[in-house]
Amino acid sequence: MKQVIYCSLTSKMFNLCLVLLLSFSTALAAQEGDPVKGKSLYNTNCAACHRLDKPLTGPALRGVEARLMDEQGLGRDWLQAWIRNSAGVISSGDSYANKVFAEWNNVPMTPFPQLSDQDISDILAYTAEPKPEPVVVEGSVEGAPVQSGGISNDIILGALALLFGLLAVALVLVNRTLNRFAEAKDIAVVAEREKSTPLWKAFAQNQFLVLVTAIVFLLAAGYFVYGFFMQVGVDQGYEPVQPIHYSHRIHAGDNGIDCKFCHSSARVSKTSGIPSLNVCMNCHKSISEVSADTHAEGMNEYGVDYNKEIQKLYDAVGWDGTGYTGEAKPVKWIRIHNLPDFAYFNHSQHVEVGGIECQTCHGPVEEMEIMYQHEPLTMGWCINCHRETNVKVKDNEYYTKIHEELSKKYGVEELTVAQMGGLECGKCHY
Repeated sequence: MKQVIYCSLTSKMFNLCLVLLLSFSTALAAQEGDPVKGKSLYNTNCAACHRLDKPLTGPALRGVEARLMDEQGLGRDWLQAWIRNSAGVISSGDSYANKVFAEWNNVPMTPFPQLSDQDISDILAYTAEPKPEPVVVEGSVEGAPVQSGGISNDIILGALALLFGLLAVALVLVNRTLNRFAEAKDIAVVAEREKSTPLWKAFAQNQFLVLVTAIVFLLAAGYFVYGFFMQVGVDQGYEPVQPIHYSHRIHAGDNGIDCKFCHSSARVSKTSGIPSLNVCMNCHKSISEVSADTHAEGMNEYGVDYNKEIQKLYDAVGWDGTGYTGEAKPVKWIRIHNLPDFAYFNHSQHVEVGGIECQTCHGPVEEMEIMYQHEPLTMGWCINCHRETNVKVKDNEYYTKIHEELSKKYGVEELTVAQMGGLECGKCHY
């Protein structure tokens, strides 16, 4: 009987130890944290105020747990209490908490009571990762685009020049040899030519040819002069270098930012407007560096250091990383699209009322690394668009009544802009 009881107690003790061991190992695994999940949690909860390697609204967080342990002797329990309720830690009289609070202008940290111990462990695991090295393609030079491999153009041009030089020397030597051979054989090198009337004198004596040539010359000159003057003020393809490089490809293309987010006045105004730098700072207050892949792409393909361009923005607005210094500098942007003063164009009429996409006039902006004028923006180009473009009347009360009347007049279901008066001179010239 005693042996049976002893075996039963031994079995229960073994099961209890197994459960405790599993619980302890699970707790240890949970405390390690998952940096992949931590990155997602960091971007959702922390990235608005913190960066990993530079201060923002709050201090840099790279290796924050190790720093606190080494410098202050504070462990994860303190960090968990601070993250969930920093105001409570400050009010408790904690000396380091009050020091941090004072250093950051007495601005309390947003509490995150919803974060579990595992969530915090994941975030700390992400912040503990070492800073990745920048991606640099072999053979690239900072500040300049990488050239493709192979022989350089200078070497090719030098080789061609040397080849032509050798050919010229060879021709001279051959000419001398032939002259010596002719002299030895008593052969006349140059035969006397019969005297004839020069070509230019024969042409001048023929009055019909002179008249026809003069007429052709005048017509050709008039054609080229007309073509030259018709291109005055037409700047299709104009692509100036701006004082701060701005990639529409990244902002409108990769990030999918709507054109009217920056050019907001296009909805309500005649002009689309130049975005205020404060609009840029809505995002770049938190984004001071691009990703390593984007940085390498800019350096290798376009010869642009995006991080330096962001610093130019900070210098212009007077941002030192933590606040505005008040030392702002104007940015002298170069205008790209420019219509003559006698031509009236209203962005809001086209964008809001007409529902025209920005790409219709400005081209594939989302693909442009450097913005340029895609269309000629001439009078003929505008008129042709008015003749071919149907007015969008669906769910557009602005055109409902006039569309009904003109549809009966022309006997059509859809109306072009021209049929609604889009070709009247006073519409664009007033």
